[in-house]
Amino acid sequence: MTRYSNFGLTGKKAGKWSIITSLAAIALVGCSQAQLPEAKVEPAKSSKATLVSAKQNSQTLENLQKAYNGESNAHVMYLAFANKAEAEGYQDVANLFKAVARAEEIHRDNHAQVITDMGATPENNITTPQVNSTADNLDKSMGGNLSNAIKGESYERDSMYPEFIEQAKAENNAPALKTFELALAAETQHADLFSQVREDLDNRREASNSYFVCTVSGETFDHQPEAEACPSNPNGESLEQII
Repeated sequence: MTRYSNFGLTGKKAGKWSIITSLAAIALVGCSQAQLPEAKVEPAKSSKATLVSAKQNSQTLENLQKAYNGESNAHVMYLAFANKAEAEGYQDVANLFKAVARAEEIHRDNHAQVITDMGATPENNITTPQVNSTADNLDKSMGGNLSNAIKGESYERDSMYPEFIEQAKAENNAPALKTFELALAAETQHADLFSQVREDLDNRREASNSYFVCTVSGETFDHQPEAEACPSNPNGESLEQII
């Protein structure tokens, strides 16, 4: 008789009972372990998030927003000027306005991309442009709308973009620097083209010149430039013809 005989168990049954008891104990231990709370690990702060936060407080971001708003309004204004010139029979002048409007649209989109990459949202306030006759729009002495346009292009060329470029350099912001420099090169051309048309308006009614706009920089030409003058965009396009 084994030591389990006092409980009325044979050796075989006692062994079976011992196995069941052991399994129950293991199950209890497993349940106890499953109920232990998981340790919480706080994620480390992202250096990228810190960088974005710093950029959002930069003067260059504010400058980008100003440039984005200015280019957005210029795009609308030049399209309105083009419609007026076309209605008055100045197709050549209308084509120039359309070309410059397209260039300003390119600058607007370039600025918007950098603003977005800096973690902000592009913001603009579009105002309705005042549209007079084409002659008034081109006559600086009469204070026409193109007088304002020329002043706008000259201001961007001589003051605004050079200041924005220096600030972007100071902040070591390469993408902002690039979009400002591209816009500056085009604004210089626009001011010159506007001045030429203004001085020769009487001969522009019968003309219908085409203009060409670089799809990346917005640089504008009154003739087809060499292929290397315009870099290609991701779609392989480098030049648009405005007819």
